Amino acid sequence: MSQTTILVIDDSATIRRLVDTHLSQAGYRVILGPTAEEGLRLAAEVGADLILLDHQLPGTTGAQVCQQLMASPELARIPVVVSSTLRKKAYIEYTDMSNVVDMLPKPYAPELLLTTVANALATGTLVVASQSAGTAVPEIIGDPEDTTLAGSFAVFGLREVLDFLNNGNKTGMLEVETARSRVSFYVDRGRLQAVASAGVDPQEVVATLPEELRDLAPVVNLTIGGRFCAEVEGLVQLLDKKVLDQRLLRRLLRHQAALLARQCFRMPLKSFRFEGKAAVPPLFRKLPLDISLVALTVDGALHCDAAELPDETAQTAYVRSAVRGQNLDRAGLAAHHMKVLGQLAEPTSSRDLAARLEMPHDEVRRVLHGMVLAELIESSEQAAAGVVFALEHEPEAAQLLRGLLSGGLERYSGRVVRDQLGLQLLLKRSKPDAVVLAVDKPEFRELAARLRANRQIDLEGVRWIAISGNGRGKGTDGFDAVLQRPYGKGDLEQALDSLQHKLCGASA
Repeated sequence: MSQTTILVIDDSATIRRLVDTHLSQAGYRVILGPTAEEGLRLAAEVGADLILLDHQLPGTTGAQVCQQLMASPELARIPVVVSSTLRKKAYIEYTDMSNVVDMLPKPYAPELLLTTVANALATGTLVVASQSAGTAVPEIIGDPEDTTLAGSFAVFGLREVLDFLNNGNKTGMLEVETARSRVSFYVDRGRLQAVASAGVDPQEVVATLPEELRDLAPVVNLTIGGRFCAEVEGLVQLLDKKVLDQRLLRRLLRHQAALLARQCFRMPLKSFRFEGKAAVPPLFRKLPLDISLVALTVDGALHCDAAELPDETAQTAYVRSAVRGQNLDRAGLAAHHMKVLGQLAEPTSSRDLAARLEMPHDEVRRVLHGMVLAELIESSEQAAAGVVFALEHEPEAAQLLRGLLSGGLERYSGRVVRDQLGLQLLLKRSKPDAVVLAVDKPEFRELAARLRANRQIDLEGVRWIAISGNGRGKGTDGFDAVLQRPYGKGDLEQALDSLQHKLCGASA
């Protein structure tokens, strides 16, 4: 069962939104073209069953668009319904055009829109609306739906908008406009409940279905657009009677949501609008996903074609993003995928993560890719540099070290903590090339001894540098180098360089 495609060519954003809302809910696939040029290009691409054409377009008219359609053997067969506020004054221009099958006078009620479209698709007969000569009048009857929030993606990113709704516990529908479709994210108290789209070919979802969901392929025609119609009501009734397997259908809705979310994070986006009073489609009310954004982007990455994964080099490393205001919602993310995130306090390669977590490398790569799309983590190409952890109790010295290891040194990077627990947590998560430790504090000297004797933490090959205020005496035995207080950038570099140890490809 294929979806009937309606191409709307109209320069009014209000009219496009009105037509999209009512035709999509009636089960049609709606493609929007804001200009004559875009409309003609889409007509050649999408295989439209009907074109709803505005008479007055920027720089041209609907009549000229009809003539260009008729000049193409492939496009001349597409029936056209012309819409205008000028009525008879406009319609007379189309009397000799064989592809025009009906007229839709503006303003019109939704019922007339649906009846006219259905009639044009079903019969293709030419019915000319006979009206007395008139002039331009308001385009629509009644007010369009209230938009609570709207904006352009030239300024905001999709992740930022969804985070705002999540952090604010908002309920409603966020519509995202792409180049040729609209994707709707339904949220309830900030949590994603469903994702649907008008303009996306259902076969794009069907082609990606895993084997266990293939039998549900015909249902995608109903789920993809978030439709309100008799067929969907029948589907809900089947669920109520337990004729359909709710678990499988929920998995289908999650797969659909993951695919649509992934597309939004991989293509240019135009604008967004949030409707706080938008009703959730019946099927999604029955089977809400109650899921987080990162769970969807990870799902999408796990099922995408391998060719869509970004290339990696030996220097590609991943680390958690420090985005201010980012939400912490991880609902729906598998526990073993959460462990991937927990290992990214320091830049780490996908292969190191896979070995550490004993997971397949391909799965780790996909999980990382999904988290990058959701901007939860970031990837970068790391220069050959040594990773250094430092435990320094003096505030000024700790601040100096922090500045040096976060960009102040060319060949070394790392983290600085001021307490024993902080260092132990760092060492459990990842293995450094060197540890700098203030031994002039007795408990820190004892910690160093315990750490080096601990066989549960892999410290093989790690070099140790002591920070001392009393010369190379007490507490520095067994260390590979010593920093004397007060010390500076040159002293730290010299101590690190003095280690006869290859730090991530950089020889001392």
